[in-house]
Amino acid sequence: MEYNYESEARIRAGFVGAGGHSYRNIYPCFQYAPVELVALADHHEDKAAAFARLFGAERWYLTHEELLANETLDAVFICTSFDAAGRPRYPGLAIEAMRAGMHVWIEKPAAETTAEIDAVRRVSQETGKHVAVGYKKMFFPAYVRVKELTDSPAFGPVSSASMRYRLSMPPPDKRDDTSAWKGFMDICHPASALYHILGPAEELIFRRSPAGDVSAVLTFPGGVPCALHLAGRQANTSPLERLEVVGQGANAVVDNCARLAVYRRGGERGPGGYGRTTSFIGPDENAPVYWEPEFSLGNLYNKGLFLEGYVQQVDYFARCVLQGTAPTIGGLDDAWHLTRLFEAFRYGPEGQPIRLQDFEPPAKG
Repeated sequence: MEYNYESEARIRAGFVGAGGHSYRNIYPCFQYAPVELVALADHHEDKAAAFARLFGAERWYLTHEELLANETLDAVFICTSFDAAGRPRYPGLAIEAMRAGMHVWIEKPAAETTAEIDAVRRVSQETGKHVAVGYKKMFFPAYVRVKELTDSPAFGPVSSASMRYRLSMPPPDKRDDTSAWKGFMDICHPASALYHILGPAEELIFRRSPAGDVSAVLTFPGGVPCALHLAGRQANTSPLERLEVVGQGANAVVDNCARLAVYRRGGERGPGGYGRTTSFIGPDENAPVYWEPEFSLGNLYNKGLFLEGYVQQVDYFARCVLQGTAPTIGGLDDAWHLTRLFEAFRYGPEGQPIRLQDFEPPAKG
């Protein structure tokens, strides 16, 4: 990992937003990415001034319009709250930034609707400016390794998968209440992990419990089924998620995002055969492999900014800008598929298969 001060080239960047999430998780990433923070904007004067002082911005503004009009930048990072109706502000802000001549990184959720993603994509094509979305789970070290495994012949083509995530789904009578669905936009978290590993989901069928928990089956390219369990009523002290991907005689399990177990093809228990094996421990060759942080050393991999992929996603975007290439991880095509899945959960018929590419959500006013 190259530290910021070691970078020979950096992007000149602005930032729209000075909230708690960006304070904890986005601004600090610039220590480890080729980013020169030039200016920021927030409508709270005290926060704008404090963030500029703390994170080294040369100037601060009270509106994003002032920032876009007065600064010559390569890119702008945008991390804002929802609007009064519960909608992400990112589509409109991204369009303004691109028309001001800047590449854009936006936090998730990218949009409420795929129609908004289409509008952002049109402006991206018109201006030649790229947009990346902060789907951090596409950069989780454990999930990145699972993706590498599924692409390897030793693991084999994926045959099935499952994921549990803590999330509650609003009742059907709230479908037109965007504020009620604001929290469920976090479906992009488990969905982005599965998307990165398995590709775009093709079909969805789900059941919602009266309490709001959901059991769903997603079908991915090649007919791969994935059970998605949204356990909104689980204990607050429980890990939020668990992922398992099964290949051909092999499988990988990620618990709590930080413990990866790889059960390799050809592994065996002790000798003797069924009913006569006295030891559960088999040969080291093809034995399971376990990875987890040690949490003793002051190393980067023990920091939440790296465990959760924040630095990696910011660094990736900055290097795309430096190289003049469109992001292929967390770009607008990815955002479209993940937002379509949200629309299908929100407006699709419960208990019936939904073909995601063909699904037509109701038009928004």
